[in-house]
Amino acid sequence: MEILKRKLSSFQIILLGFAGVILLGALILTLPISSKSHEWTSFIDALFTSTSAVCVTGLIVLDTATHWTIFGQIIILLLIQIGGMGVVTIAVSLAVASGKKIGLFSRETMKNAISAPNVSGIVRLTGFIIKGIFLIEIIGALIMLPVFCKDYGAEGIWMAVFHSVSAFCNAGFDLMGIKGNFSSLSYFAGFDIMGTKSGEFTSLTHYSAQPVINITIMLLIIVGGIGFLVWEDICKHKWRIREYRTQSKLVLIVTAALIFFPAVYFFFFECGDLPVTERILASLFQSVTPRTAGFNTINLTAISDTGLYLMIILMLIGGSPGSTAGGMKTTTIAVLFSSAFSVFRKKDNAEVMKRRIDDETVKTASAVFLMYITLFLVGGMAISTIENLPITSCLYETASAVGTVGLTLGITPTLGSASKMILIMSMFFGRVGGLTLIYAAFGANKKQVAKLPADTIAVG
Repeated sequence: MEILKRKLSSFQIILLGFAGVILLGALILTLPISSKSHEWTSFIDALFTSTSAVCVTGLIVLDTATHWTIFGQIIILLLIQIGGMGVVTIAVSLAVASGKKIGLFSRETMKNAISAPNVSGIVRLTGFIIKGIFLIEIIGALIMLPVFCKDYGAEGIWMAVFHSVSAFCNAGFDLMGIKGNFSSLSYFAGFDIMGTKSGEFTSLTHYSAQPVINITIMLLIIVGGIGFLVWEDICKHKWRIREYRTQSKLVLIVTAALIFFPAVYFFFFECGDLPVTERILASLFQSVTPRTAGFNTINLTAISDTGLYLMIILMLIGGSPGSTAGGMKTTTIAVLFSSAFSVFRKKDNAEVMKRRIDDETVKTASAVFLMYITLFLVGGMAISTIENLPITSCLYETASAVGTVGLTLGITPTLGSASKMILIMSMFFGRVGGLTLIYAAFGANKKQVAKLPADTIAVG
């Protein structure tokens, strides 16, 4: 183990950890015990499902409710939980529970995994994260339990637990296809077991007017997506917002803006045919879920092109650092906008909330943005070329994969193996994070000992 630590960086270990869990999950899901037909599931479909679960995406090629047994569904839920909490977080927690001493390298790896500012107090923070996750998921399940038990009897217990974990981990997996293959959340939002008798891909549309399910799912998604460090600030400082870290305040402001303004758009331009109460719920829900959760309460195929592109933007942005969500992150966008405004005002440095943002952070944000945009565009164009499908649908699908969202316009189950592999790689890169991927590939600690001569290049 020590030899491995010396040869690999913490970022490479995070990358390999996720890859290892995905591969193990895929191998288990191929087994006859995992499918209701008691036949072997093809490795590519099992790998796609495992990647989607670990990367908390929700895109599927096999209906969760009708293809997988309870055993298979439990494996998927465990993969979602591991992916949402983080492989390193799980490993550190198990080490602490077994009484093992956590070394400096493990602390550094944990710090990088959850985007913590330093290694100080990282073990305590890990314990706080684990306790918080299970407490929130239990509360979410208990709130939804009466509704699901009323509709599905004793099976509602499993549905409440499954959807609570899926929502908090921003996975978009659900069990709505129980009444019809690929019904409910499957095509349009991920894994589910609810659906309709007609087999239409309705996702949570069955509960579009149900306030308990809507509000609970939304709150679970938001709490899971704001990040563990924000949790710590909220628990420590309560309503004394001025005492929060600058990052926490920035996350909360950007998150609120990304919920409010898209909701206003959906309310006036996409949900006009719904009753007022249902219209408000649907607008809020559809502004929350694209940022990596993947559930939906309205028919996505009926949304205008403008609405689809707005959702693509939200999917690419995703959640916040150190959260269960994927995407390029809210702080990345905030830093880039701050940098742009500093250029407009001819200031030397980007500023936010009366604090200077160092140039290294701006460069990192630019690199992450470029990586996600490249993966999004190249992946979408490649799938469109291979499958001969409309570019908009393919870009939507790729944005959903890169942002680890799970929303789809229905083309994923029809894709060939090459296109599935493109989405698998997109989901993986989107979940491990831009920084982790970049540092794992090029190294995070290489010091520049000399500088090349400077020159001027015109831009803009």
